[in-house]
Amino acid sequence: MSSIRVVARIRPQQDLRKEGECIISTASINGVQSSQPNVVRIPNVKNENEVYSFQFSSVYDQSSTQQTIFDNEIAPTIKHLFNGFDVTIFAYGVTGTGKTHTMRGGKSLADRGIIPRLLSSAYRRCRKMEKDSAGRTSVGILLSYYEIYNDKVFDLLEPPEKRTSTGLQLRDNGGKTVVVGLTERPCESLKEFEKLYDHANISRSTACTKLNANSSRSHAILCFKVTVTTGDEVRVSTASAIDLAGSEDNRRTDNGKERLVESASINKSLFVLAKCVEAISQKQARIPYRESKMTRILSLGQNNGLTVMILNLAPSRSYHLDTISSLNFANRTKKIEVREIENEPVIKGLSRAAPTLMGPTIQRQPLRPLASNIRNTAVGERVIPRQGDKPTRAFSVYSDKPRNSSVSVHPTKDISQRFSPLKRPLEVSTFSRPAKRRSPDRPHRSPVNISKTAIEDIIERKIADILAARALDPSSTPSVPGISEEVKKRLEALEQKIDGQEDDREQGLTFLLMAKKHTLRGEDKSALRMFLQAREHFPENPKLTAKIEKLQSKLKGCQSGDRGSDRNKMVPASNTRPGEFTGKPLRSTDAEADTRHKGRQLIDDDYQEDEAAPFSDGGYDSADSFRYRTKSKKASKKAITSGLQPDKRADGLDTPRTKRLLSIINSRDVGQIRLLQGVGARRAEALLEALCGGEEGDGSCQVVVHSLAQLGHLRGVGIKTVEKMRSGLVGT
Repeated sequence: MSSIRVVARIRPQQDLRKEGECIISTASINGVQSSQPNVVRIPNVKNENEVYSFQFSSVYDQSSTQQTIFDNEIAPTIKHLFNGFDVTIFAYGVTGTGKTHTMRGGKSLADRGIIPRLLSSAYRRCRKMEKDSAGRTSVGILLSYYEIYNDKVFDLLEPPEKRTSTGLQLRDNGGKTVVVGLTERPCESLKEFEKLYDHANISRSTACTKLNANSSRSHAILCFKVTVTTGDEVRVSTASAIDLAGSEDNRRTDNGKERLVESASINKSLFVLAKCVEAISQKQARIPYRESKMTRILSLGQNNGLTVMILNLAPSRSYHLDTISSLNFANRTKKIEVREIENEPVIKGLSRAAPTLMGPTIQRQPLRPLASNIRNTAVGERVIPRQGDKPTRAFSVYSDKPRNSSVSVHPTKDISQRFSPLKRPLEVSTFSRPAKRRSPDRPHRSPVNISKTAIEDIIERKIADILAARALDPSSTPSVPGISEEVKKRLEALEQKIDGQEDDREQGLTFLLMAKKHTLRGEDKSALRMFLQAREHFPENPKLTAKIEKLQSKLKGCQSGDRGSDRNKMVPASNTRPGEFTGKPLRSTDAEADTRHKGRQLIDDDYQEDEAAPFSDGGYDSADSFRYRTKSKKASKKAITSGLQPDKRADGLDTPRTKRLLSIINSRDVGQIRLLQGVGARRAEALLEALCGGEEGDGSCQVVVHSLAQLGHLRGVGIKTVEKMRSGLVGT
């Protein structure tokens, strides 16, 4: 067992003005400056005087080169790769810290990354092994390259037009995760590899963000399989180089819609990776590898071989929090232990023999218990029954009685040797299942053909016989108990309810309930009407009669008191609606009516109840006999007098604007009335109906408006409407 080797690399600063000062420093644990540093120090975000220290296998500062990192960390793993061990190398860090530069590098020889240098060293070792063995050992390399984009696996060695929307699927094979349908290309030389690698990198998903001009939007995995063949022995090992995409803070990267989806997928996979590392460090029973395809492929702690993690860090202050988070993750990762198990060699040319049904290579099934099979040894032989004996059953396994049956013996072989219950036969013999034998005592019966009509006749005769037997035997007839009087009453009540005899009572109760509501609101006239309607359904109820008489006497007293005060007021007919005029002239002048009855004339008729109409018991059959209206609040004298502007001059005559408005109203021209301010098509039609004597519009009684107060008393016209119409007549 060995732990994961964690190597930290600090990239150089790019722009001091944008990124800020350097906050990361390196040191050696033994304090010697000449030795390789292995400690990273970074101050606390909240307290600069407090410094955190993280120890790793080795630390490389800003001046380190690609060649130095490869020679010290990656080159020693190549010999293990050719000895049969699997090798995994992956780069981790936030976006913009140089992971792709470390793994892939540039085009120049000095800037080449770990992947090209690893393949170059592998090809050199292949040639060396073949040369040292004088041709007895051959080495082959198979290359595969794929990416995980938005948690979907895509093959980079295939053209993009061959991709599917779901990507490639993952399967488990012998404890390892494999990609189904992944392309493996043989590479014989370094030039062939560079051609394939450069062409595949064009298909990799990259984009420009605010922090990185060429940001990787997917996790890239390069696998090359090394096959070493020496005589009949074949040894296969795999090296995986993984370039992980960096975690992103969308507030700093300024990502758009598509970049946000990619960033969410990258951050999710890295979060699952952190959960796996945390679960392994705490030695939990379940490790959530399957929550992300990246963690399932990487399989930290489950892969057998060598694992090297390269931690890429940014030294600038703008990456302070991200750097501390990466250091904490790497500090937990270095504690994970992996098993260094060598892959078993496969012997070439040695294959398993195909199983046969004959001979010593037969695959035998486990023996069955013999207790239940002893009595079935002669199943396949012909059994000749004796006269007077009961015929034997072919498969009576649970029978304990001995059978007396004669078995015909084969003329050339002994039956005891052939059907011994303690020994299985060497040769496979096929037995045919014995046919079911008919008992000799039972005669053979031919099937009877009966038609459907005959069956129905038989059933009818049977039913008729049963009914006749019951009629002859009165004791067999069950006695029906009599129905009690209580049950009969309930049945009659149900019948009456079904026939609708209860409808009158329910309707009368409805009228009583409505009358009670009107009484509570103080609407005596409406309450009296409901009581009168209820009396038709309860004619002999003394309480109801007393209530009706009490309400009638109360209303007569109120009407006699109001006649003296309203004697000079024009009283509309009993069959007219409130707010409609009969066309009879007023007894007093408009000025007197305006001064004496301002409060009662200017109230909007939509909220006024017809109190002047005399009460009569008849005429309630029509739907318009009475209406339910909310009680209007009496307007104060001050509000009424200030509601309209004065329409009289000092000499008592109407103003020109008032005359013009009254002439338009009395003209009954719908076109001119619609042009008034605050009057639309519907209000103009309603006003015309009120002027023409009601909704019938027969013109039998027409109203002539003499003042603004009378105009405001019409249906559909109020104080505000009159003021709007009058103020709209400008210049008149």
